[in-house]
This record gives sequence, C-alpha cells and structure tokens, in this order.
Amino acid sequence: MRYLFKNVNIHTPDGERRRDLVFINGRPVFEAAAGQHPSLIPVSGHDLHLFPGFTDVHVHLREPGFSYKETIFTGTRAAARGGFTTVLTMPNLNPVPDSPDNLQAQIEIIRRQAVVRVLPLGAITRGQEGRALADLDSMAPFVAGFSDDGRGVQDGALMEEAMNRCARLNRIIAAHCEDDSLTRGGWVHDGGWARAHGHQGIPSESEWRQVERDLILARRTGCPYHVCHVSTRESVALIRRAKAQGADVTCETAPHYLLLDDSQLTDQGRFKMNPPLRSAADREALITGLQDGTIDMIATDHAPHSPEEKAGGLRHSLNGVVGLETAFAALYTGLVRTGLISLKRLLDAMVNRPNARFGIRAAHDWTLFDLGVSDTVRPADFLSKGRATPFEGSLVYGKCLMSVCEGQTAWVDEALQAPEEQA
Repeated sequence: MRYLFKNVNIHTPDGERRRDLVFINGRPVFEAAAGQHPSLIPVSGHDLHLFPGFTDVHVHLREPGFSYKETIFTGTRAAARGGFTTVLTMPNLNPVPDSPDNLQAQIEIIRRQAVVRVLPLGAITRGQEGRALADLDSMAPFVAGFSDDGRGVQDGALMEEAMNRCARLNRIIAAHCEDDSLTRGGWVHDGGWARAHGHQGIPSESEWRQVERDLILARRTGCPYHVCHVSTRESVALIRRAKAQGADVTCETAPHYLLLDDSQLTDQGRFKMNPPLRSAADREALITGLQDGTIDMIATDHAPHSPEEKAGGLRHSLNGVVGLETAFAALYTGLVRTGLISLKRLLDAMVNRPNARFGIRAAHDWTLFDLGVSDTVRPADFLSKGRATPFEGSLVYGKCLMSVCEGQTAWVDEALQAPEEQA
C-alpha cells in the first residue's frame, strides 16, 4: 500500500522535523515528493508521530510449552500493535532453553511465526531450578543474555559463578531479584493496604536484598548486569550508587510500577503481579529514577495467563499482567502529558537505551502513532491471548497506526486498510 501521511513529526537520532511522509509497502520515503508516487492514499491525523520501533526487553511469549496462554504469533502481533518491533523473550518455557537443543525448539517457532524481531534469553540454571548452571557457553552465540526470570537465583556462589562465566562470554545477566526467605508467602506489597484488607504482604526487602547482593557480585566479576522489573525505592538507591561507583549495571521498571501503587488495588487477578505494586513512595522514587537516568529503560513484563488462571483474586490468581498493547499509550498519558518526563525521555527508555544495552540494530524499524487520539483500554479488543491488565477502563492517548520491522509491515490499523484488505 502507498500512503501519504500529512504533517508528521518524524523522530530520528538526529532530532525531530515535521513534514509530509510517504509510505510505500511498509517503507518510509523521507525525501520523495507526493507527485512522484501516484495512487497514494492520503491520511491526516490529529497529531501524527513517526518513531523508531520500540524495544521491550522483558516479555513472556509462552511458546514452547504454554501456547494456551500466548503464542509467538499472537504475542508478536500484540507487540506490533503496540509499536514494538523488537522483544526479548524470557525462558520460563517447556522445555526451558537451558541447552542448545532446547533453545532451538523456541528458535524454530520464532522463525515460523514471529511478525517482529524476537531475541530469546537463555536460562541461567538448568531447568531454572537454581542448582546448576545451564549450558551458557554453547547458547551464548544465539541469545541476547541469560535470565531465570520468575525466580531469583538463591545461591550466591552459583550466581557468582554465572557472572564470572558471562563476563568471559560478554553476555548480560538479566536478574529477577527475589530472596525467597524474605517473601513470607505473601501476594501483595507489605503495606497499609494489605494490612487493612487482610492480605499477606511481600516485604520490599525481598527484592532489594538480592539487588544488593548481585551488585556486589557484578562489581567483583565485571559481569554486565541488568536488574529486571525494579519496584522499590531501596533498589533504585542501590542501583544509583552502584552506577556512581562504576558498575556495569542497567535496570528496567514496568509501566504499572510507574503509574500505579498499592492504594489502587482491588481484589482482582488483573492487579496480581510479581513484584507487586508497591507504595506511593516507591512509585515516586521510580519516577525520580527515570527522570535522572538511574532507571535506564521501561519494559512491560508482558505475562499472559488464561482467564481461569487470573480468576482467583489477589490471593489465588497467578502472577502476571499483559502490557504490549497498552504500554506506550499509558506511559505517554500518565508521564508525558502530565509533564513528569519529556517525550524524548520516554523514547530514550523505550528505544535508545534498550537497543544500546542489548546490542540491537533496528535501522529499518518504525512505528507511526497519532498522539491526538484517545480511547478506553478494553481487554476484549486485545490481540494478545492475555486479558489481565491493571489499566482496564483507563482513558489513554496515543493510537498505533502502523508498525514496520526490518522494512516489512508488521501491523496496520484497520482504518488504513483498503476495503479489499479488510474483507
């Protein structure tokens, strides 16, 4: 299809500029005059912006092993609809990608079904059981890094061994930081809401104590280290100090930790995730960390489950919410339109910093948004199989009209499709 988008704000590494933009078969033609390309479909929007494709360094695509929750196809379509053209997928699969053979099972599905770039993370330990290292050396050429996401590596000596190995391999460890001895069997944050409503709380210390341990190990080993889904103010302070001391450390947080806190909980599975929503003070510290660069990037931790698995309220539902289709709009609405951060800083957290950290080259990836369009988050409309989102019912600004990965159209909104394409 050939489109002429009128008055687009084009965001590139060199800056921003407004101009008309021609798209031909998924490729933006920046310098062409409209008259050079007949049969263009003119498109005018409220506030059109062309961004580099977003990168999400923390998603769960559930294949192989759990395709009833999500598939590579449904998850990457959801990613493209949300403006993401690169995703890093976590290893809590069946089989666990802890060896080249097990990893290959995942890679084959990615090759057949993915509509955006999918980069797998290998497991740190065999079976993600925390007892012995996975085959890190053999997997290293084929993965973006290593993680046991969903479980913290409890054995400090084993984590140090993994870090020494990854330092030699020049591969990132992306750590789920959780000390099981400190969780107290809880399922929400250990704060005023939990106590007032009779729920067992998870102390912040269960996260930041393991962050503290790992930062010491990272300095000792020289391992490139990345902290997943930071949720506490203590973790932010520890990472800020480690960076000042020269540690090779980056971190992410998720949209729900930046935009929500435990005072907004209701007893529904769509609010159940790990780590849990923390206090308002934690959320404020995360925003400050994003503003000053301590928090490098924002990742969704997209974690779909079946409706039955999310129907048990806060206590009995499985951990995990979806976020690929809501992330940018929720963040733009809650952080940029409110003046807490600039649009440039949001793009830095969703494009530049994740790509730089994980060595991702995506020169031919784009996503086109109309930031003047608002809509209500309706999970029934998601392309993802997952429906559990804490943003259900929220009014958000920013609609993705098109996403392009490696020069190929990955998503086009139905409003842009010709009648024969919609049939």
